[in-house]
Amino acid sequence: MELSQKTKRLVEQYKVWYRELEPKEAQGTISVDEVASKVASFYEKIRGVVDWREEHLLRKTAIDRIFRRRILLAERPGEMAEPFLQELIRGGHFPNNRIPTQKIEEVQRVINKLVAIIENSKHYLEGNQQGRLENWLLALGSCEIEELLSPPTREKALIDWMAEDMKERVQVRRKDTDRITEEDRVFLIYVGVHRSLYKLDDPTIALHLLERFYPNWKSVDSSALASIAQTVQGTKEKIESLLKHPLAEKFYQIIENYDTPYLLVGDILTKDPTGFGNLVAVSESFETAIREAYNKRLLKLKKRMRRAAFFSTLSVFLSKVLIALAIEVPFDQYLNHGVNYSAIGWSITIPPLFLLALVMSVKSSSEENLQRTLLEVTKITFENERKNIKEVSLPRKRKGFLAFLVVMVYLLMFVVTFGGLAWVLGKAGFSFLSILVFLLFLSLVAYGGTRIRHRSRELMVGEQSQGFLFGVFDFFFLPVIQTGKWFSGQLVRYNILSILLNVLIEAPFQVFIEFLEQLRTFWKEKREEIH
Repeated sequence: MELSQKTKRLVEQYKVWYRELEPKEAQGTISVDEVASKVASFYEKIRGVVDWREEHLLRKTAIDRIFRRRILLAERPGEMAEPFLQELIRGGHFPNNRIPTQKIEEVQRVINKLVAIIENSKHYLEGNQQGRLENWLLALGSCEIEELLSPPTREKALIDWMAEDMKERVQVRRKDTDRITEEDRVFLIYVGVHRSLYKLDDPTIALHLLERFYPNWKSVDSSALASIAQTVQGTKEKIESLLKHPLAEKFYQIIENYDTPYLLVGDILTKDPTGFGNLVAVSESFETAIREAYNKRLLKLKKRMRRAAFFSTLSVFLSKVLIALAIEVPFDQYLNHGVNYSAIGWSITIPPLFLLALVMSVKSSSEENLQRTLLEVTKITFENERKNIKEVSLPRKRKGFLAFLVVMVYLLMFVVTFGGLAWVLGKAGFSFLSILVFLLFLSLVAYGGTRIRHRSRELMVGEQSQGFLFGVFDFFFLPVIQTGKWFSGQLVRYNILSILLNVLIEAPFQVFIEFLEQLRTFWKEKREEIH
């Protein structure tokens, strides 16, 4: 069997990435003081806990935070790149003595571009609209800087390959084609592939979409920036409409069900892109390589899920104990002149046990799934292999009484679920505050557990049935899960500890770190003079 043209292009892109790994000729690199780096790295580990994000987003979150602070405080943004990069290296986000000094100039060009667009946009926008555009551009700038320092050559190649393939496989039902343009269908597939393959966040996806609207974005001439400033607000609105498109989730769900084969081909290519052609020529060898890649991912997934189950359960347990000791016990003692230790005990143990049950009851793989994966890898890799067409079913608009009835049923389930739980807890001797805290924790646990369950099934190919018990749980607990999702978003948005660290500690701390580095450099120079 012959490789498809799309697969051949993918192999060539991986070969380019592989050549980029070869040692370069000696060149100057950015260096920071090791002692100052250890102090700064310790602080960044603390910030990593406070500003917790998923593992693959931790570095980008730190870059964004540091970038925004330096832009805000910079007296001369045109000279910001070098100290900015030094801070990133000191914080342990990039290795010391590895980033070429030429990256300083490249990062500075990104900063100058953003500053120029923001300043020029003030002639066309005002008030909140201009502030939101500035915030959006800075978020995209953080992503662009990360990609400049650590180019995602492989990841982009795999995204483009899967998106190109999915354009043929994911269609809209003929009777619904008047409800979505062909351009939007292609863009929604592109967005869905980003979210499925690498769980990328919206700013990163927005940057890649922006590069499609402005093909020369990364090498744009300074004379074109004024023109971009006039149109960038409209482009921002278009990109945001795609990211929040009412059908985006529909496309994502289909794409997410079939991402595993693409990831496995990427894993095999990463190992040896130059030998891929010889490997696929022998079907038995190719199947063995697929099985090895699948089992390796499955092992990593199980380890990750066990770690997530342990730390999530421990975190919920410790948080609940602290809240019980700091708030619930004193509250009960003050109002009721006594503490119901039985109720406190149940309120501490039920949420973490509930989370543990949610996470541990999911199945991550099966032999049937492996066979389905082998078949799908063959379909996407070789020419003339028949691929299943997946149709996106657009929801019918509910009107009149039916729409009203659906909303009322949902509200009724909300009242029944929360009301029923509150009634049971009240009968068990829980105080009003304890009931409130318990329901809040339960909603966060239900949302967190559901997300972990979803992630634990990421190797499953095709549509999967939930099972009767989880279907019943999903029906009755959907209001609880939705409440947990909303509250989780508020916790991230209004992270008080993060705000306090940014305002009161971080800026002075970085001044101290830079002073420490300069002091040690001065000491070294004086010591060298002795010899």
